[in-house]
Amino acid sequence: MLIEETNVPDAALPVAALKAHLRMGTGFAEDTLQDAVLGSFLRAAIAAIEARTGKVLIEREFTLSVSSLSSADALSLTLAPVTVIADVQRVTRSGIEQLVDADAYWLERDGHTPRLRAAGASLPTPETGGEIRVRFLAGYGPEWDDVPADMQQAVLMLAAHYYEYRHDTALSDGCMPFGVTSLIERYRALRLGRSGARI
Repeated sequence: MLIEETNVPDAALPVAALKAHLRMGTGFAEDTLQDAVLGSFLRAAIAAIEARTGKVLIEREFTLSVSSLSSADALSLTLAPVTVIADVQRVTRSGIEQLVDADAYWLERDGHTPRLRAAGASLPTPETGGEIRVRFLAGYGPEWDDVPADMQQAVLMLAAHYYEYRHDTALSDGCMPFGVTSLIERYRALRLGRSGARI
């Protein structure tokens, strides 16, 4: 189970950039009238692109909880890029939290699949009915300018698409313009074989 602990702050949303992309007029008294609605489309576009790519655009804190380990010495963190492991806890089935010593693990940085790696032979294993919780920071950075330029463009294009077709109820849930798909393609992890293993 992956939980997003913090949200993208309003100040980090590129509302001004989206207005310029949409060629909205400026210098009027009602300049900020649509800021809230533009912000909501930006959040939707960011969420859609993050879901398609597995990349966190603007830095946030997440908690990953697992009840078992598929590998004794590594745990995939499912999102990228991961910058910091805040802490790892072993939680008993009765809910008692035990902090794992930071010397027992390390972060394997990877552009698609970062992992929590054991410093020794294996990671701590959860007891039956218990879990391992990993709290980590993921994202390209705290500011919009930290996001790669092609991903920025993809977000603006998709948010503009949502804005322009906001009254069209016939659009399918998975609708994404070709230009956006092209921009984000290189950020998607390849899946090989029947197991869907990521590389």
